[in-house]
Amino acid sequence: MSEGDGADELTHTTAEGDVQMVDVGDKPDTKRRAVAAGEIHLRPSTIEAIRADEVGKGDVLATARVGAIQAVKHTWETIPMCHAIPITNVDTAFDVGEARIELEVTVETTGKTGCEMEALEGVTTGLNVVWDMVKAVEKDDDGQYPATRIEDVRVLEKEKREP
Repeated sequence: MSEGDGADELTHTTAEGDVQMVDVGDKPDTKRRAVAAGEIHLRPSTIEAIRADEVGKGDVLATARVGAIQAVKHTWETIPMCHAIPITNVDTAFDVGEARIELEVTVETTGKTGCEMEALEGVTTGLNVVWDMVKAVEKDDDGQYPATRIEDVRVLEKEKREP
């Protein structure tokens, strides 16, 4: 079986039900692009500290950007059935609101398989980096994080076109 043979086929299993990596060897190279997004909710005071660059660990968004890009490049190492693909571009964009930060990651490649998993990995890791960078100022007196949550991680776009 190859990727995309049919809507109802499980392409990551053999006829016997064993897990397998999809064989994309005979597929032509195509330009592919995927966009994913997600958000982290934080206390307004934490958002203000990020905006003022007053978080003790450093520039939160710059660090999250680097983490997102690193995650995109290493997706094949953490998602078992992902192929190692040639990443041609990664773009990250933050939208900082009063009590949340949205991260959008766009990934481009020219290859035999899509890059939506890479975009999703970029988003989740980038948001995890934000959490890690602000956890000292975000937790309450009991050491909990009542306002902090990552949610709404999703693929916004996926496209494929001939090179």
